[in-house]
Amino acid sequence: MDQLLTDVRNGRSRVLVVRGEAGVGKTALLTYAAESATDVSTLRAVGVQSEMELAFAALHQLCAPLLDRLDRIPEPQRRALGTVFGLAPGPAPDRFTVGLAVLSLISDLAGERPVLVVVDDVQWLDTATAQVLGFVARRIGAEAVGLLFGAREIGVELHGLAELQVEGLPADEAHALLGSAVEFLLDEPVRRRLVAETGGNPLALLELPRGLTATQLAAGFGLLGGQELPGRIEQSFLRQADTLPAPTRRLLLVAAAEPIGDPVLVRRAADQLGIEVAFAEIDGLMSLGERVTFRHPLVRSALYGSASETERRAVHLALAGATDSATDPDRRAWHLAAAATGPDEDVALELERSAGRAQARGGFAAAAAFLQRAVALTRDPARRTERALAGAQASLQAGAFGTAWALLATAEAGELDGLGRARIDLLRAEAAYAQQRGGDAPGLLLRAAKTLEPLDVRLARDTYLDAWSAALFAGQLATDASLREVSAAAEAAPRPETPGRSSDVLLDGFALLFAEGRPRAVPLLKQAARAFGDQGASVEEVLRWGWLATAAAATAWDFEACLSTASRQVEVARGAGALAVLAVGVNVLGQVAAMAGDFAEATSLRAEADAVREATGAHILPYGALVLAGLRGLPDEAFPLIDETIESAIAGGQGTAAQYARWARSVVLNGLGRHGEALPWAVAASEDTPELFVSSWALSEQIEAAVRSGRPREAAAALGLLQDKTVDTEERWGRGIEARARGLLDDGPTAEGAYLEAIEHLTGTRLRPDLARAHLLYGEWLRRRTRRGEARAELRAAYDLFASIGMAAFAERTRRELQATGETVRRRTNGPGTTDELTPQELQIALLVRDGLSNPEVGSRLFLSPRTVEWHLRKIFDKLAISSRRQLRDALPDAVSEAAG
Repeated sequence: MDQLLTDVRNGRSRVLVVRGEAGVGKTALLTYAAESATDVSTLRAVGVQSEMELAFAALHQLCAPLLDRLDRIPEPQRRALGTVFGLAPGPAPDRFTVGLAVLSLISDLAGERPVLVVVDDVQWLDTATAQVLGFVARRIGAEAVGLLFGAREIGVELHGLAELQVEGLPADEAHALLGSAVEFLLDEPVRRRLVAETGGNPLALLELPRGLTATQLAAGFGLLGGQELPGRIEQSFLRQADTLPAPTRRLLLVAAAEPIGDPVLVRRAADQLGIEVAFAEIDGLMSLGERVTFRHPLVRSALYGSASETERRAVHLALAGATDSATDPDRRAWHLAAAATGPDEDVALELERSAGRAQARGGFAAAAAFLQRAVALTRDPARRTERALAGAQASLQAGAFGTAWALLATAEAGELDGLGRARIDLLRAEAAYAQQRGGDAPGLLLRAAKTLEPLDVRLARDTYLDAWSAALFAGQLATDASLREVSAAAEAAPRPETPGRSSDVLLDGFALLFAEGRPRAVPLLKQAARAFGDQGASVEEVLRWGWLATAAAATAWDFEACLSTASRQVEVARGAGALAVLAVGVNVLGQVAAMAGDFAEATSLRAEADAVREATGAHILPYGALVLAGLRGLPDEAFPLIDETIESAIAGGQGTAAQYARWARSVVLNGLGRHGEALPWAVAASEDTPELFVSSWALSEQIEAAVRSGRPREAAAALGLLQDKTVDTEERWGRGIEARARGLLDDGPTAEGAYLEAIEHLTGTRLRPDLARAHLLYGEWLRRRTRRGEARAELRAAYDLFASIGMAAFAERTRRELQATGETVRRRTNGPGTTDELTPQELQIALLVRDGLSNPEVGSRLFLSPRTVEWHLRKIFDKLAISSRRQLRDALPDAVSEAAG
């Protein structure tokens, strides 16, 4: 504890989870740290078991002293916290935006003096607070902030953080502590047994002897039973409570059932129960101050757990009556539910309203808990089913899949009409898709869409598009619904009566792609993609299907639409704080940047993708990183990423990720000139399903690898397939790729014409890597025909492009070709002060600051505090040999942001 405080005072951040069984001394250690930190701002919160279902309950405790600082954090974060704390109405905020807001508040306070955050009984935090604090703990960087957590067990929210396991006292110290608690001499065997069986637990050593007679202790009778240690300690507390008068015991029960420790509320409830007891400290079990506090949390659990159902219901009813329905309706509803003896529609309706308020604050886990309790209190079968479905939906949004499945089973057992059955199918499919973006999800979504057709045409079409999305993720690993099957069903489905939305056009284009082929489909795909890239598609459509519109643009060879759709989805997702969408969007935009040869921007987006994935736990594989690694061509970087992706993709049912990885390996190997090794990887990617844009890219690699490996027939067959995918396009991307591939197979003047055609098509586009490769192939062709002067010009153009982009493998291959023409070319190396020295995260920070973003704005983008951004900037300045933000404009590449628009 002392070292942690020293580090925090010296400006270093520290996070520590103090872990151990009940009574072992966690709270004592946390209290020691808090009381020792007199020169530090201390924020405290304690988890309360009965408040676990109230969203952000513990966060209110923690942040109440900071609310006067809300105007000092970025507006989206301020808006999110205002909604969570009921200070202002608004849509449900993303929980990660809430986490970033709390991080910003703590960072702001740390700018004045070091901060210590102490949170005890973490195992009893409400889910929303635990998620926020886990986020903050992982994002604290260069701050004078310490986070101390006390927990019996560590949940997923704090998993992986630094731990201090607190064990029982050594035997000699345990004997000494026991001697201080027992005023007479114990037999040595009894003393040893007590120390051994308590494991040196301090609370057990102090509390277990209480309430036992000297005879019982001396003989060892009545000391230890077969219970676990916490249960034995609770029994000790109960023995002490049993000596009190009945009204006093009942007052203790009221306090145990009241979670916030409000003495006025406890007094009002006691008055309703007719309890006439002096409201003061009660025999060391409970004390009064500004709050009602128990000597130990086990006192509360012992008192509450030992009471009868009748006693507990009476107490909760009194607490509900004492709670203001206007200022605290949710706790009142929870007390009413605990007091209910059977189905009660009035209470169920109150719980339903509480669920709505929880959802509005972003507390989906709390909403699910309210609805789950409402289901148990609902007698009417139809309402019970409706509430179960609503609870399942809230559980899915909270990521509580076990609760969702249970509520779906409850709904399924009730009275269902066709729409109800369809909603169950849809929720099951959405759960499968959320847990694993492939595998079974396409088939489940397809069945749900078919069930919805006669009931809700628009919802059915939306579900078909989700099914198409899931099938695209799954690729060849889809278990029972391929893209072709989804497309056929969508093509046969009813059309909406109202004019089509952009998403309707997108679905029609994809369905026609398999039903009737590219000539009919491509115009619709281009129309949809361009609508998603400008204002034609709604924000809701962009958030839900924006990345799919980029796939449509890529299928149609429309690179400008790829850029606009990917950029708009990222922009909208950032603005909305929709991090689950952003996890996909930055991956897609990273691909676009890499294919434009903007590796600095692609690296920056990769860092952002990693940050979002780390913050949210999203199961999105590194598509953008694969494209970047493939084009960069560094085997030590690319091959481990490719192998890991293939393994994860197969395990997770994401077949398209495996297809990307195989294509990326073929690009690296072609760049290295290892064409024989590249060929099987390119073939695997080109023959993989879905046979869309990635298979087209792979066909180009297959043609080059086959020609260079002396397999012209195989190359010719692949060219035919590539021409089928480009014959209908006027886009320069597709025309250039086809012409370049044709040049590899042609001979004589026709080959030269094809290469010149490819260069003409690709010149002036953003597709610098493809243009460079066209120059390379043409230069190689010229050299083999001993036209060395012309070859040097083409190869020099290729080398300059490859080197400036950072395509190492192709640059080295081109350098060797230039040497073969008689030209001496030195490998380009980057000296001190170049961006190669920056980590991906540092590069992204540098780019964002160069583009004018402030530290708080950069922090919002990367889930860092402003002070951590400033710390990174100092390192960036040192590496780039500059001293100010203004100098970043000259220190960074000129066009690093071009692909992001």
